[in-house]
Amino acid sequence: MTQEIRTRFAPSPTGDLHIGGVRTALFNWAYAKKLMGKFILRIEDSDSARSNQKFSEGIMEGLTWLGISFDEGPIYQSDRLDRYSDEVEKLLSTGHAYRCYCSKDSLAKMRAVQIQRGEKPRYNGRCRPENIINNPLNDVRGVPPVIRFRNPVSGYVKWKDGVRGLLSVNNTELDDLILLRSDGTPTYNLTVVVDDIDMNISHVIRGDDHINNTPKQINIFHALGVSLPNYVHLPMIHGQDGEKLSKRHGAISILEYKKNGFIPEAMINYLAKLGWGYKDAEIFSRDEFVKMFSLADCSLSPSRFDLNKLLWVNNNHLKNISIKNLKTQVLSALKDEDYYLDERIDVNRLCMLLKNRANTVKEIIMECKNFYRPKQFYSLAEINNSEALRKFKFDKIEFLETVLTDFLASVPDDFSIEQIQISFKKVLAQYNLKMPQLGVPLRLILLGSPKSPALEEVLLVLGRKIVFERINECLESK
Repeated sequence: MTQEIRTRFAPSPTGDLHIGGVRTALFNWAYAKKLMGKFILRIEDSDSARSNQKFSEGIMEGLTWLGISFDEGPIYQSDRLDRYSDEVEKLLSTGHAYRCYCSKDSLAKMRAVQIQRGEKPRYNGRCRPENIINNPLNDVRGVPPVIRFRNPVSGYVKWKDGVRGLLSVNNTELDDLILLRSDGTPTYNLTVVVDDIDMNISHVIRGDDHINNTPKQINIFHALGVSLPNYVHLPMIHGQDGEKLSKRHGAISILEYKKNGFIPEAMINYLAKLGWGYKDAEIFSRDEFVKMFSLADCSLSPSRFDLNKLLWVNNNHLKNISIKNLKTQVLSALKDEDYYLDERIDVNRLCMLLKNRANTVKEIIMECKNFYRPKQFYSLAEINNSEALRKFKFDKIEFLETVLTDFLASVPDDFSIEQIQISFKKVLAQYNLKMPQLGVPLRLILLGSPKSPALEEVLLVLGRKIVFERINECLESK
């Protein structure tokens, strides 16, 4: 019978969910989804001193926003501490683990001597049963021991990695790692193996920063008499400079990207391309990615995070976002900031107008604020003396007042793109003006900004009544 595909994402709740973690979750989710398997969320919170529930909640919020749904979980390691102790007892009883009474001071001295000799620092096996026979320990009554794994001292650990192919590590390179600390809490390599066994994980897909842990975990699997999962180690994500990804490269919380106006579909699209590719596919949906995804198409080389490329991908997805969805996000954001939502403004047309010129939803929201009047209107004197109108400044404010008054008089009740353009041309010709001499004052009055989409579109979005109200209020203020 074919083995069920079961993958897992197992973050530690010691910090925010970042790009690298999301990419790992995405590939695990896509692989399980494509092959009709199960995707499990496991929270590795066995280290109670460093774990925080708020980070667990942030992880789940981030995955939910991205649409990466889990079939089982969240499963918390802190609820399974007895299971780890049970497995350690098995390892002790079969001779694959032993109690170690070495103090921190003795271990420090041991490593200092090894470093001085030019050797790789490691535990020297002082408390191994075969060593105690010839060199008994001093009185250790009352000393709480740690439990160490009795790693094989010869041979090789071999496995076929889903990305890297056949890998091999000499057991002489491995240490007798600690399984249980002296206070009884389990360590990472033990909990991972026990969890993967209990959850029937078929594929361990993770970053290659974990590759050094793999031979240690494989030896524990062998000691427990359990068959191995398939291991797949993904190349790391670097910054544009080739260095390890950090905050200066954009390694911020995934929820910060949400806050900054990125679209979940675009994040999925972009992160999928970091370490994987399919033919010439650049822009694709979540479902299309799942259909295309294959571990065989994962890269061996580290990928590089490029914020400008992410913005480009987001821009492409933003063009396809529904106006209803965008409108909901815009109005919600404005309401949260206590903007008066004038229902006369054609918000559907506004969203359509702005979404093709923005890279993020946040940029759209920022520009929408101008339409909903975030600041006082400019006076005619302020407009005429503004930097935006410096090259086309009117000799007298009264002339600007006349131009604006006649523009209003030229606008018919039939408020359409064509009629607005006719009014522009009529006033420009009547006073021999260039478009900025009319356009800049109108933008400053209507939006408080010298830049905007096409001016006739701006007027149409605001509507005739609002346009007249704002211009007349400015004319009255002078």
